[in-house]
Amino acid sequence: MSQSLSSSSHSGGIAAPVAIPIRALVPWAVFTVVLSLLLLYFVGAEQGATSLISGHAVHEYVHDGRHLLGFPCH
Repeated sequence: MSQSLSSSSHSGGIAAPVAIPIRALVPWAVFTVVLSLLLLYFVGAEQGATSLISGHAVHEYVHDGRHLLGFPCH
């Protein structure tokens, strides 16, 4: 009583991929790049002479992530 995959309850048609225009992807790609660079800055460089925010709050917040990713901090 085993059924093969081809005789299952599917309609048998293959779904065509949906075409997404490049213009729809560009804003999301730019957003992703900007967010990634911002995250990389805060994890990798937000301390000392390059610090945009005074104090050690950001440094302490990303401290473990900094070590996990191999950035030196002390």
